[in-house]
Amino acid sequence: MKPFRGIVFDLYGTLYDVHSVAGICDQAFPGKGAAISQLWRQKQLEYTWLRSLMDRYVNFEALTDDALRFTCTALGLTLEEDMARVLGDLYLQLLPHEEMPATLHRLKDAGIPLGIISNGSHKSIAQVVNNSSMGWAFDELISVEDVQVFKPHPKVYELAERRMGHSREHILFVSANGWDASGASLFGYPTCWVKRTLGAFDVLGATPTVVTENLTAMADWVLEDWDGIPEISEGDATADAASPS
Repeated sequence: MKPFRGIVFDLYGTLYDVHSVAGICDQAFPGKGAAISQLWRQKQLEYTWLRSLMDRYVNFEALTDDALRFTCTALGLTLEEDMARVLGDLYLQLLPHEEMPATLHRLKDAGIPLGIISNGSHKSIAQVVNNSSMGWAFDELISVEDVQVFKPHPKVYELAERRMGHSREHILFVSANGWDASGASLFGYPTCWVKRTLGAFDVLGATPTVVTENLTAMADWVLEDWDGIPEISEGDATADAASPS
């Protein structure tokens, strides 16, 4: 029996499709939508890591706007202010991956508490979730804004552990980003890497507990022989009470 008392998901790329912005980007800059989407996401991630290293936190909306401006400059595109606002808002309206709603229904029906831990701000996480009418699914929406540093800093994974209310070994961490799954695994979570694209797992000294091709397969693995949330023994209760606060 898998001893999970909760599941915490990454948001960008795992539950929601970051490249669902490409269509509107292509309308704004014909023939460039896919290139904008790819470089924008790459630079967005790089800026989270660089700002964490430099100890220069800004919220996710500001960082995403900066990454968009870099992208357009790098691609030789003129980005007017009105268009910058329109495109920046796309990250508040990301589309869920096709299998996400049905998967979360299955997990909720099994009685498993679910959370999100994201680089997004409180505002951006709430808007993405509410715009897709998925607010019913989550017990916790957790933002790095509370620790002022981005993933994969251990403070972020510690925050998720604290908010979910159980020690890390009892929480499954799910991410489609190999570097994120690595950070969570090294922190002590059992991890599922949702391998949505071709490529190898990042070589960072960690190994995911399980690899699946999508969220449906992740839920199949979790619910195989599932017999409900395990009872908390006296030892487990002590360990959970001792989780960092």
